[in-house]
Amino acid sequence: MRAAVCAEYGPPEVVRPTTVASPRADADQVRVRVVAAAVNYPDVLLIADRYQISVPPPFVPGSEFAGTVIEVGARVHGFAVGDRVCGSGMHGAFAEEVVVGAGALVRIPDGVDARSAAAFGVAHRTAYHALRSAARVGDGDSVIVLGAGGGVGLAAVRCATLLGARVTAVASSAEKLAAARDHGATTLVDHLAGDLRAALREAVPHGANAVLDPVGGDLSEPALRCLARGGRFVTIGYASGRIPEIPLNLVLVKGVHILGFQFRDVDPAEFRRNEEELWALLASNRLRPHIGATYPLDEAAAALRHVAEGRAVGKVVIDIAET
Repeated sequence: MRAAVCAEYGPPEVVRPTTVASPRADADQVRVRVVAAAVNYPDVLLIADRYQISVPPPFVPGSEFAGTVIEVGARVHGFAVGDRVCGSGMHGAFAEEVVVGAGALVRIPDGVDARSAAAFGVAHRTAYHALRSAARVGDGDSVIVLGAGGGVGLAAVRCATLLGARVTAVASSAEKLAAARDHGATTLVDHLAGDLRAALREAVPHGANAVLDPVGGDLSEPALRCLARGGRFVTIGYASGRIPEIPLNLVLVKGVHILGFQFRDVDPAEFRRNEEELWALLASNRLRPHIGATYPLDEAAAALRHVAEGRAVGKVVIDIAET
């Protein structure tokens, strides 16, 4: 089968298309013929060996995919050959076939295409669970979303809007802000245009109830300063490449809460509720990922570079079926 392979650690350009043996599913696994795969920022970190987990090369990067089941392990129940599924894993998705544990798969709802399914899971699940179970966003809340033009950020804009919040979107270009507006943001802030703290104070004069931050770097502290008393600041990731240093006196004086989001920290009952709500929104077409760019498998390195340089608007998808 064809796959994009990381033969050594380095920049996106170390990933090259080649022919490798097809993987085989063991008793607890499912093999999927991949139709589309999505690129996420951790994929860039993984091939550079800058992620919190190392995968020894050579390996096939890619953590998010959609396709059709072609093999089911002997101990797997609930899936059959021919099922349309999407899923995620640490790596392996940038290939014509991928093998994952059955627990990593979800059936694609009727009427949802493979590209949308591939681009949906990681960003929208992160955004929705963070909003519902960490930020506790509800109807009428004011929410600031940093990196609002990226995959998680744009998903957070739409999810927060569907939860009834008023969203202030912070991004770095007119194109990204336009996408955030189209997904429901009511206030747009270009953080490259001037003083971010001043712009947010003007946008949210009474303070925000929550901040979602998948970016870090220089954006975090100004956003934290614009929380209302008792507000929640949820740190999701550091796409800027720099982990911010927050003066703790701000937390003391403002009475705000800083929360780190990980799926494993979500209460099991809330997790099930969130998942049911999220996939129902996808099935009803109220929630769809924004796919800003599509690449063939042979250009996987270019797709990774697109994400690494922060140029992605919404999600970047690798179209395996066209290769």
